[in-house]
Amino acid sequence: MHESHTHEFLPWTEKYRPKKIDEIIGQSNIKNIIESLVKKRMLPHMMFAGPPGVGKTTMAMALAHELYGEDIKGNFLELNASDERGIDIVRGKIKDFARSIGSGGSEKIGFKIIFLDEADALTSDAQQALRRTMEIYSDVTRFILSCNYSSTIIEPIQSRTAVFRFLALSREDIEVMVKRVEKEEGITIDHDAKEAIFYISEGDMRRAMNIMQGASFHSKKITSELVYGLGSAAHPEIIREIMKLAFDGKFMEAKKKSESIMIKYGLSGEDMVVQFYKELPSLDIDELKKVYLIDKIGEYNFRIVEGANEKIQIDALLAQFMLAKNGKQ
Repeated sequence: MHESHTHEFLPWTEKYRPKKIDEIIGQSNIKNIIESLVKKRMLPHMMFAGPPGVGKTTMAMALAHELYGEDIKGNFLELNASDERGIDIVRGKIKDFARSIGSGGSEKIGFKIIFLDEADALTSDAQQALRRTMEIYSDVTRFILSCNYSSTIIEPIQSRTAVFRFLALSREDIEVMVKRVEKEEGITIDHDAKEAIFYISEGDMRRAMNIMQGASFHSKKITSELVYGLGSAAHPEIIREIMKLAFDGKFMEAKKKSESIMIKYGLSGEDMVVQFYKELPSLDIDELKKVYLIDKIGEYNFRIVEGANEKIQIDALLAQFMLAKNGKQ
């Protein structure tokens, strides 16, 4: 009973994490290559690059499970480089594991695996030290690096790894997991709520799972209102309405609506600006005015990120919509 109780409160990102490569959703081309390498037991050093929540960590862990089975603990080291990012971690924990003797699994396979998640957080000095460690212990240890941006990894490491570029998951990929969760958790997600999950997650399965789990704590019947509230986003139609009001010269009405939406959904100024950016292309206005407003959205986003008062900046941005309509840009 204790085990099932613990399992019930696991994060769904862990509860539904696939243990086998072929169970991973999406990334079909990468899955095929990795499965072939695992079967041949001929793994190079690898780099998994791509946006968050698309299966990079899951792929590394599934790969290790298939290689080592029950012997995974002594042969697979997972480190989050954003927590342990300095040169000392490379010279200490990583080097010690790389040169240590593994358990039975590595004797059969011929090597251990070190998985560095969020490797783009490693300092330059740490990356230089890592490069040397990869060279010295390549016979007995393989490295898998996961990062959002491969360009932040130094060239000597990139040239020593096979780079696999993960793509954002498609709507169909997210839908597969939504249906599975809906069935196994005994919850109901209405059509508009599913649309909201797709809209907010933007191909990030981790975010979609966290939103669904958070919503399930509130109700077994999940609505779009609940999803938008938990996802720090307003309904796209409301955002478009605010922009249209401002563009049509109804500035005070747009200002009041934006303020009430920020309070209702708990949105930050940056959240609002990002949604303006997402919805602007669908606004029925002249193309040249869209170009001008996208430029302004970028400018006001920078101001907010740099610490300017977000309410003032949102109002100033809405003023730009009104100015754009009247040709004052």
